[in-house]
Amino acid sequence: MNILDKIIADKYREVALRKGLIPVKQLEQSVLFERKSPSLAAALKASNTGIIAEHKRRSPSKATINNSLNVQDVAMGYEQAGVCGMSVLTDGKYFGGSLDDLVIARAASAFPLLRKEFIVDEYQILEAKAYGADVILLIAAVLSQSEIKSLSEFAKSLDLDVLLEVHNLEELQKSIMPSLDMLGVNNRNLKTFDVSLDISKTLSTEIPDDFVKVSESGISSIEAIQELKPYGYKGFLIGENFMKTDNPGRSAEAFIKELK
Repeated sequence: MNILDKIIADKYREVALRKGLIPVKQLEQSVLFERKSPSLAAALKASNTGIIAEHKRRSPSKATINNSLNVQDVAMGYEQAGVCGMSVLTDGKYFGGSLDDLVIARAASAFPLLRKEFIVDEYQILEAKAYGADVILLIAAVLSQSEIKSLSEFAKSLDLDVLLEVHNLEELQKSIMPSLDMLGVNNRNLKTFDVSLDISKTLSTEIPDDFVKVSESGISSIEAIQELKPYGYKGFLIGENFMKTDNPGRSAEAFIKELK
């Protein structure tokens, strides 16, 4: 069993437990449930830098990245830096995140927030909406075509943007459907954790222009972004590069200034 299989097995158990603790009706009564969500896809289209900055304390591949930062400060710093949106890891066991991180980031900022999570159930999408997210992530590697369709359509019914993540051509081909806003290519092999920008380059021609193209993982330099832009990428997810510093917001600001 690889790390992704372990995470998903744990996620099904976690979701079952959460459903027993907080009923759907309670999520739907959240004060954030009725708010109009800003679109990350629209922000990326309008941007000439396309940075999505991440809040991530740790990961299975890198262990601890940064445990000492306040989510509120990170969100405010990123927004001030001019990033298009912020990705918030909410998985606890493997990434050290929580839904509290999402709600704190929401209270501190107005830009689009992505709930970065291993989504396997509509309940998690209701949670995303109730805790202030504007975008959800779906991972093609762990979902069937019908699951991608039903989950993405459910997210759209709640006024949420959908970013669908793929790792190879097979995942991409089963995933292309109108209920997605953005197609993200993860440059990291989730089974080996090896990283290569060639994955984004190879898959770029297979992604229809109707979708905003996002490149994820392994983007730590201006050169990497400049290398990928000619392939039609409008979004670039950067986490570790900013999070491993003492001030992610300031790091993002310096990065964007240099990129411009």
